[in-house]
Amino acid sequence: MRFLTALALLLSLVSAAPRPDGPPGDGTKGDTSATDPRPLVDSARLQKTLTRKALLDHASKLIEFAKQDPEGNRGFGGVGHNLTVQYIAKWFAQWPDYYDVKLQEFVELYSAGTAALSVEGENLEVTEFTYSPSGKPTAELAAVNNLGCEAADFPPEVDGRIALISRGTCEFGLKQGPYVPTAGVSQEIGQALLADLAAGPVVASLDIFSVNENRTTYNVLATTKGGNQDNVVQLGGHTDSIVGPGVNDNGSGFIAELEVAKALTRYKVNNAVRFSFWSAEEFGLLGAEYYVKNLPESELAKIRLYLNFDMIASPNLVYFIYDGDGSAFNLTGPAGSDQIEHLFTDFYKRNNLPSSQTAFDGRSDYGPFLEIGNIPSGGLFTGAEGIKTAEQAALYGGVAGEAYDPNYHGKGDDFNNVDIDGWLVNTKAVAHSVATYARSLKGFPVREPPAGNFTAPARKRHVHLHERGEFNALGERRVRACGHGHKVTLF
Repeated sequence: MRFLTALALLLSLVSAAPRPDGPPGDGTKGDTSATDPRPLVDSARLQKTLTRKALLDHASKLIEFAKQDPEGNRGFGGVGHNLTVQYIAKWFAQWPDYYDVKLQEFVELYSAGTAALSVEGENLEVTEFTYSPSGKPTAELAAVNNLGCEAADFPPEVDGRIALISRGTCEFGLKQGPYVPTAGVSQEIGQALLADLAAGPVVASLDIFSVNENRTTYNVLATTKGGNQDNVVQLGGHTDSIVGPGVNDNGSGFIAELEVAKALTRYKVNNAVRFSFWSAEEFGLLGAEYYVKNLPESELAKIRLYLNFDMIASPNLVYFIYDGDGSAFNLTGPAGSDQIEHLFTDFYKRNNLPSSQTAFDGRSDYGPFLEIGNIPSGGLFTGAEGIKTAEQAALYGGVAGEAYDPNYHGKGDDFNNVDIDGWLVNTKAVAHSVATYARSLKGFPVREPPAGNFTAPARKRHVHLHERGEFNALGERRVRACGHGHKVTLF
């Protein structure tokens, strides 16, 4: 309650100052550029002020916030994340004459818990699924036919047993059936269980304790008071973690925003810049989706482009750029997305660095901007649970055959396990994109209020691959644990 009171007070402070409507620089209400004595933003100068120390100082705060949380993370609506929101709002409150700051409140269902699995007295590694209820069944295992996507796949002997279901093809919800205790094991463990089951009866005990509750949380939005308010350059990254402090995922992205926003206060802009900090990304892009869905069409049309920065400091990194022109993955973004991709490609070339393309598949907070607003989008990513290839290791260094981020969604995602040099490079790339588009949007199509919701090409619906998530972003096959009917099941 004390935090909520402080947060409400902070909101009133940062929102109290009226926006000046002095002589506009380009005939647009709210633009104070013509009377702003600061120099016009310049990419090289903006980049020059960014430092490794500043990034790590912010990261240390995230570790403190996670330690103060009973669950040891910064999950949305919890103590750790509330402290993060407060920290961001206070950061922008340092420049009340430069930024308008808003906290956007919304409520979503939060889920967390623990799981334990014992098979014939041997303890095995297992992870509970998001939104699973609690339960402590002990029963024989029963293998489900095929992939468990059809009712006919479940033989009669599954009734009253723990069903073993293979991952693949359809959503977990279809395999799971009614709301029952649900957990997952690795493919290696699952295949071993199938082999044991083929040799005879196997008894398992599953213990799931979960908390499912509605939580109030906040997006933070900071928009420059200067610049054409009908031409908004918007960028964002999510602020919640799923396990531990989440320094790379996604402290790295939103911390880059904080430092670029600080540096930007020394300059004026031709186009308004909006820094966005999304909550509840780890549960399905919920914060960004809430923002876009609740934005009036007239305001949606003012967003000329969106830039997303999620996981930009992976320790075994690749400099990935979203494939806006569709040349690599055949998923093309709205008109202008190709220009964003080419801007970042050129940035790495000018700095004598390699870059690669990554699928524009809606896995992060840019998804709603594509699917609902038809907004040109792009951004950077350094890899999550995917495995670095030998070709990538030859190009970028690092270790082939290992994940881009071995601590992805793990407690080890702290400031000891990031590529600080790569993080600084990407923070400078953020600054370059902000400076470029804050100066000019030449070549970008003028946007009009959409006639209806934009239907994007089919994209993978969820964020990163969650061990507790609902969808497999990579389409890989694993064996996991899950429930069916009133029985508990594994898949």
